[in-house]
Amino acid sequence: MLRFGANHTPSGDWFYDWMRPDHERRRRDFAALAELGLDHVRILPLWPVLQPNRTLIRQDALQDVRTAVEIAAEFGLDASVDVLQGHLSGFDFVPSWLTSWHAGNMFTDAELVEAQADLVGALDGALGDLPGFLGLTIGNEVNQFSATAHPTPMSATPAQVTTWLETLHGSGQVDPRQFRLNAEYDAVWYDDDHAFLPTHSARFGEMSVIHSWVFNGTAQGYGAMSAEGTRHAEYLIELSRAFAVESDRPVWLQEVGAPLNHLDVADAPDFLERTVRNAADSDSLWGVTWWCSHDISRHLGDFPDLEYSLGLLDAEGRAKPIGERFAEVAADLRTRSAPPAPRSVGVVVPVLDDDVPVSRRELSPGGGVFERWMSLAAEGHRPALVTSADAQRPETLAARGITEVVHAETTGRSFYSAVNDPEMFPPAIHA
Repeated sequence: MLRFGANHTPSGDWFYDWMRPDHERRRRDFAALAELGLDHVRILPLWPVLQPNRTLIRQDALQDVRTAVEIAAEFGLDASVDVLQGHLSGFDFVPSWLTSWHAGNMFTDAELVEAQADLVGALDGALGDLPGFLGLTIGNEVNQFSATAHPTPMSATPAQVTTWLETLHGSGQVDPRQFRLNAEYDAVWYDDDHAFLPTHSARFGEMSVIHSWVFNGTAQGYGAMSAEGTRHAEYLIELSRAFAVESDRPVWLQEVGAPLNHLDVADAPDFLERTVRNAADSDSLWGVTWWCSHDISRHLGDFPDLEYSLGLLDAEGRAKPIGERFAEVAADLRTRSAPPAPRSVGVVVPVLDDDVPVSRRELSPGGGVFERWMSLAAEGHRPALVTSADAQRPETLAARGITEVVHAETTGRSFYSAVNDPEMFPPAIHA
């Protein structure tokens, strides 16, 4: 059965709540999410609160995370937990032992990597016996710290990223009932210069994770309410599947939201419904976790304006129309009698011998593969994506139910940007 949940943004003091957790407020938050019929929450504690010194993991902070998972269970909500935050809503939360006078590289410096692995193991140890604990995600979009768009990037090569992932995934024993995952923002799919590769996302952990945000150039190039906008998450699910080794590897739509710098507030519920229903038409989808649970209170300053209004609930915990719509769509999709049929038409993603895309730019909004996939969807097909290597393997195509492969023309263009700046893009080219 599909899972439906929310990324928990604590009401009141936002993620700063982790400095002195208000457990009663958290109970009210989780009760309101349970009233929407959700079944899980994603919990994101702050890294510097958990590990303020390289060799200090605060036991009180681990207990606070454990208490949050226990409170979620009081309301019938399972909980996943992210380890390295890292980055949230435009703010970085990097421990002081990684910055300024102690500046280092979290991906390549052996002592720093070991410290992160220690924290992964500590959280597993603190939470592993809880029945409602789903598992860990290594961190929230930590690949952005390696990106050239970051003001102080910690550069790494793809091989160094592989070693970093192997170390953090391999730290401690993972209960087979739980998962350990890594989650990247979409440069992993769309940016040719990015050190994190599609294979990193699609081949580590028990399932793949995608974060779908249409402010990445999709809304600017096509319009947020266009088919390209409301199918962007579905496209990413299928793109992730193309790089998986197992044909039945699940994909978690761990973040998706309705940014009101590109949507009218009246359109947000329809955007949610179209996005979620399109995503649910993939037979690999594990679940949808909306970003986010609560609006950010306006008494907190300096957030990008869109971040204040992404909640299913307002800052006081009242369900918004978008939250009510999510509840309705989730309830309906849970009743479907059978999973979606396999997708029989596959758009080819050209790759090199090591399964690195020939051009990630061509996979991005505006690129040839993206546009070919979207045009097939507009014609009524349910297109998949398949690498050029797998397109030559009949057994792989058969396992996925693909009976026809089609190729895309290169466009040489891309609307993609990792920076959410509407002034960088042309007006929408479609209504």
